[in-house]
Amino acid sequence: MTNAENRLESAVRAARAGSEIAAEGFREEITVETKSNKTDVVTEFDRRSQRRVIEEIRDEFPDDVIVGEEEDALREVPEEGDVWIIDPIDGTNNFVRGIPLWATSVAAVRDGETVAAANVCPALGDTYTADANGASLNGEEMTVSHRTDPETFTVCPTLWWDFDRREEYAATVEGIVKRFGDMRRFGCAQIVLGMVADGALEGVVSNIVPNPWDTVAGVFMIRQADGTVTDIHGEPWTTRSRGLVASNGEAHDEVLAAARDAEPYFDK
Repeated sequence: MTNAENRLESAVRAARAGSEIAAEGFREEITVETKSNKTDVVTEFDRRSQRRVIEEIRDEFPDDVIVGEEEDALREVPEEGDVWIIDPIDGTNNFVRGIPLWATSVAAVRDGETVAAANVCPALGDTYTADANGASLNGEEMTVSHRTDPETFTVCPTLWWDFDRREEYAATVEGIVKRFGDMRRFGCAQIVLGMVADGALEGVVSNIVPNPWDTVAGVFMIRQADGTVTDIHGEPWTTRSRGLVASNGEAHDEVLAAARDAEPYFDK
């Protein structure tokens, strides 16, 4: 077994372990706390799930760096070395409302490049994975949609625009509605990125700076499924990019244009 294959198995195992902890609190009476604002919520199950994921990783890779959303995990991805990026519950707002669209995400990165990723969605019964050999959903190979006509595309705005950035949010939605056949919003970045990888969506757009735990695993899956992911400027997306524009690659410029409709309202 190669090191990369070992890391995929470890990512899946850690994500499943964390998701099992999170699932204990799903649709139960739990305490919901706020962090930076009224829509930035957290629960004890976020914290417990992250601790469980970290335990699994530390058992095999005690010296690797861990980047995560909760508690005292590192927040930025180092450019060198072996790194694990984790989100114990991506889509906590869905989680606390009893909506089954949430995931436990684990990605393995080496010298700034993702080598393996797993997004486990226990309430859906779905597991998205990717490594050097490609991307899969529940063990079946994923590939992006082959649609070429933007008027048949379904595109999703993702991540979150706070109350002082609603003009950008509205402009993004308008940009999607006027260009494409339909729009969806699901409230879980990792799941919607997986949907692009699996061909359920043709595009995902945002003009803000995303967190690595919300994006790295899903971006890797899209690329391994032959899709395209750039920043707001059309350059290849990295963890230091502003904006995230993902597509099946068939009309990426049009998807990018929808994301850029928010730019006149962006406070530079």
